[in-house]
Amino acid sequence: MKFKRRMVPKPKLKMTNILALLKKEPISYDKFLDLIDEAADTFFDTPELEFELLLSNGLPLELDEDNNVYLKTIKTKIQEQCFCIVDIETNGASVKKGCQIIELGAVKYRNGEIVDTFDSLVYAKEIPEFIQEITNITPDMLVDAPVIQNVLKDFKKFLDDDVFVAHPIKFDYGYISDSFEKYDLGKLQNRKICTIDLARRTIQSEKYGLSSLKETLNIDVDNHHRAYYDALTTKHVFEESLKNIDYSKIKTVEELIDFSKNAKVLNPNIKKKDEKKISNKEDEN
Repeated sequence: MKFKRRMVPKPKLKMTNILALLKKEPISYDKFLDLIDEAADTFFDTPELEFELLLSNGLPLELDEDNNVYLKTIKTKIQEQCFCIVDIETNGASVKKGCQIIELGAVKYRNGEIVDTFDSLVYAKEIPEFIQEITNITPDMLVDAPVIQNVLKDFKKFLDDDVFVAHPIKFDYGYISDSFEKYDLGKLQNRKICTIDLARRTIQSEKYGLSSLKETLNIDVDNHHRAYYDALTTKHVFEESLKNIDYSKIKTVEELIDFSKNAKVLNPNIKKKDEKKISNKEDEN
């Protein structure tokens, strides 16, 4: 009896697959364009335009003298990297459900110093009462604030291709990326670090929400639940984490990113359900 061989279609190449290859070694420019051309989740029809889009959306790509494409974060030392530490306040949980950012704050941090800041309220018609109570941001405060499109354009220029840092990364990075896409500003491609993940591997604490770490580390920053001040608090958490890094083993930015995701945690007793809780903005704050 003959059996028919079942044909299983090969999974289509995605940009995440290309990024995984780049993390291993540089790729010749021509080969990189070929890979983009094969990818199923590109925006433009031509790989050259897609390459430019990746650059404009914050992916830190560079060409070396041999015309090979590489990730700058693989070669960049931690002390040389500019990290953009970001926090947002919103009037609801999801951009896709019609909600938006009402405040965006960020600090650029490099080698122990804040080198630039971003702080803006954002015009919105409505803010639910419970969010007003949490943030102390009222509709009257937003009457003369710039509209969301302009704030996002300014922030995209500010962010550039810096490493995006947030507490937690999933909420802030995803919300801003969704906002960019909604207003035709692209999709975030910046390398990123979650300070919850990093703190769990560098700071001994019973809890890893921002308010808990603020107390554990005696961080003297007021105005909790306001974007700029929470970004500033996150900067202190990030800075404290960097003090506890073994720089003989972790030297580059990509090594730091990998460490933040995969290294052994200091407090393994935190249950998985608690980890899920602090991955959500509302719970961890």
